[in-house]
Amino acid sequence: MRFGLIADSHDHIGHIRLAAGLFREYGTELVVHAGDMVSPAALLPLEGLPLAGVLGNNDGEVAGLRSIFARFGGQLEREVLVREIEGGRLAAYHGTSPVIREALVACGLYRFVVTGHTHRPLSRKHGPTWHLNPGSAHGFGGEATVMVVDTADSEPAELIRLVPPNRPAGR
Repeated sequence: MRFGLIADSHDHIGHIRLAAGLFREYGTELVVHAGDMVSPAALLPLEGLPLAGVLGNNDGEVAGLRSIFARFGGQLEREVLVREIEGGRLAAYHGTSPVIREALVACGLYRFVVTGHTHRPLSRKHGPTWHLNPGSAHGFGGEATVMVVDTADSEPAELIRLVPPNRPAGR
């Protein structure tokens, strides 16, 4: 199974469009957003993709985000998303509390724990668990990144840069 990871998109519609195109190109069966989407309208490029996610600390328009996820047939959780997927169990949490983040990784119940919040990509194995952070899809003047995960691979996460350096994507 292949699934896409996106986090901290912070309304950057141009980068969300690029990510959606990549997820379609890779044939992802699920897209997990690890929070800080911000505006419900910014998620429109993800329409048609199977979507699941969690709220981040900058997601104040909760009713609107829930409405978009419902319209897409997706699943949005306030704190922690848990899903059975091909190849194991997945948990997603935005990552605002290091204690909760590390407990999810250390407990050994999940094959994949997806977080965001730090804006720094991470692919680290801890026992049976892969801790994955796709970085920031916004980029904030640095690299805008997402991940594609293939559950059949021993090194499952591929970090993908949305825009080559010095070529900003339009909003």
